[in-house]
Amino acid sequence: MTTATFIGLGVMGYPMAGHLANAGLTVRVWNRSTQKSLQWAKEYPGTACQTIAEAVDGADFVLTCVGADKDLIAVYEGEDGILAHGQSGAILVDHTTASAGVAERLAESSRKAGMGFIDAPVSGGQQGAQNGQLTIMCGGSDADFAKAQPLLQHYAKALNLMGPAGSGQKTKMVNQIAIAGLVQGLSEALHFAEQANLDVRKVVDVISKGAAQSWQMENRSGTMIDGEFDHGFAVDWMRKDLGICLDEARKVNASLPVTALVDQFYGDVQEMGGKRWDTSSLIQRLRKFR
Repeated sequence: MTTATFIGLGVMGYPMAGHLANAGLTVRVWNRSTQKSLQWAKEYPGTACQTIAEAVDGADFVLTCVGADKDLIAVYEGEDGILAHGQSGAILVDHTTASAGVAERLAESSRKAGMGFIDAPVSGGQQGAQNGQLTIMCGGSDADFAKAQPLLQHYAKALNLMGPAGSGQKTKMVNQIAIAGLVQGLSEALHFAEQANLDVRKVVDVISKGAAQSWQMENRSGTMIDGEFDHGFAVDWMRKDLGICLDEARKVNASLPVTALVDQFYGDVQEMGGKRWDTSSLIQRLRKFR
C-alpha cells in the first residue's frame, strides 16, 4: 500500500492530507504544532508523528505545504529534515507558494539525495482544499509527475505539468498577478456603484451576465457589499505572494505596474487592521479613503 507523508497542516494542508487518508492511502502527518497533528489523526485514518524523520521514514511520497522559502529549506534540508531521512526513490511534492529559486534549489538537492521533486503550488483556497477541487500547477520531470499524478488527483480539479522545476511556482505567480488586478477592479466597480447610489446587488446581477463576469464577482461581490472578509486567502499571505511575483519580475525583466500598486494597497489594508481579512477587503480601503 502506498505510504504518503504530509507535512504542514494549515488551512490547506489539513484537508488535503484528509483526502489522501480517505482515499485509502497509508498517511502520516507532521506539523510544527503537535496538537494539530493529533487533532487531524482523530478526524482521519492516519498517524500523527512527533518528528519529520519519523514521518518520512520509508514513505513513497512526501508532500509539504508550509509557510515560505525559509520554512521549506528547514523542512527539507535541516538535520531532521526530509532529505536526510527520506528513502531513495521517494517523490517529494511541495504545495507551498514559494519562489522559483527555492524550487530549483530543492529539486537539485532532492536529485542528489536520490529523490524526485515537484513544485506544485495550488489555487482554489480553503474551500477548494476542503472540497478536493484545487488547481495544481506543477514543475518537474515528466517521470516524477507521472508518478505523483494519481496521488494529486485525490484533491485536484485541474492538474498540469508546466515545465521543469520552478515552472509551477512561476505559473502560480501568473495566477496571483491576475487575481490582484481583478480584485482591485471589482472593488473599484462596487465602490463606484455605492457612491453613485445604485442598488449594488442589482448592478452585480446585470453586469455578471456580460463581459465583466469573473470568479471574484460571482463568489465575493456579495460579501464585499456586506463588508465580510473572512472567506478565504488572507491579506498577509497575498502580500507574501505578490512580493515573490515582484522579485521574479525584476529577474525576468517583466513590468508589473498594477501589481506593484495593488501590493501597496494591500499594505494599507494591513495598516487598517486587516492582516487576516481575505483579499477582497481592498474595497474597505476605498471606503475609508474616499
